[in-house]
This record gives sequence, C-alpha cells and structure tokens, in this order.
Amino acid sequence: MNVQYKEFLKSKHENPQYAGFEIQESDVHPMLYKFQNAIVRWSLALGKAAIFAECGLGKTFMQVEWARHVSQHTAGRVIIVAPLAVTGQTIIEADKIGIKIDYVADESEMQSLPADAIVITNYDRIHKFDCSQFDGVALDESSILKNFTGKTKQMLAESFRQTPYKLACTATPAPNDFLEIGNHADFLDVMPSNEMIMRWFKNDTMAD
Repeated sequence: MNVQYKEFLKSKHENPQYAGFEIQESDVHPMLYKFQNAIVRWSLALGKAAIFAECGLGKTFMQVEWARHVSQHTAGRVIIVAPLAVTGQTIIEADKIGIKIDYVADESEMQSLPADAIVITNYDRIHKFDCSQFDGVALDESSILKNFTGKTKQMLAESFRQTPYKLACTATPAPNDFLEIGNHADFLDVMPSNEMIMRWFKNDTMAD
C-alpha cells in the first residue's frame, strides 16, 4: 500500500460520536455472554448503534437488554419494531431475562401502559403511533429496510429523527451491499444514504 493511498484512506476516517451513557459490566444480565455484554455496553455508550450479528449469536437478548437500560436511564418508553412473525418470539425471549415487553397494535393500546414501558409492534403498524413519545427505538431484522419502498424507509427515518437512542439489529450485511449499509447510516443519523454513496463508493451514473 503506497503512502498516497494511505493518506487518502486517512482522510476518509471518521471517529464515532459517543452520545449515550455508560453502564458497568455487572449491570448487564448475567445470562448474556461476555461478548454480548460488551456489545450492549458499547451500543448504549454510542447512543445510536447497529448490531450486525449472525443467527445464533443472541441478537434478541442484546436488543431487549439494550431496551431495558434505555427505559431505566430515561424513565421513558422504548419501542421495538419487528416483522410480525418475530414479535411473539421476542416477547418470549425477553421474559427469560425478566424483561416485560407488551405487543401494541396502535396508539390506543399505549394508554394503560406505564411511562417507562417497553413495547413491540410490527413494521406495517408504525404509522399508527406518535413516535415522538419514545426515548428509544430498536429495529429488529433491520435489513428489511432495503426491501421497503423509499416512502416507507423515509417515514421510519423521519418518525424517529429526534429519538435520542436508536439501535438497529440484523445479520452482517454483505461488504458490497452499500444499499443496506446506507439505510442503516441514514436511520442512525450517521449520514444520508445518498451522501454515503457519493463519499465512500463509486457513483458513476454514466456507467453501463
């Protein structure tokens, strides 16, 4: 690698912006493995983070433990958005580590829940909520964003634009899947996806 190219890569380097809060290793539920414990603490410290972990690595435990700490820290509500088929399993997994999660279909079902409730709904119903009430949001199977229409992706990004704590959980994107990476960058307020493509990837509209 020549010096010029090293300098080029150095010019592209960005330091992460930590805007969350720190917890101790002992604060994480003991059922989580050490690597899961470390990821939960890192994502909370970052404030807005993505967990890219393959099937079997315990994304759900990390996600619900993250939600628990955000709700406790803010004394506010956290919502998990997931495919409909995943919502029930998430509630079951959360119960294994003592975390109560309620499925809600629309805004009216929020009225009887406590101010620091953790709730879950499916992607198709998120437009039925006032998303400004949530202090934290976690997207489960967040890779699903790349399959949505531009309008739906934009709606999710804008609905949670002011949400202070965000988490996106999915399997590791392919290295060349810049669309999926860009969707996550946009949702997590790192940078708009079109800016990411122009800055980090070749954007030759005249190519065959």
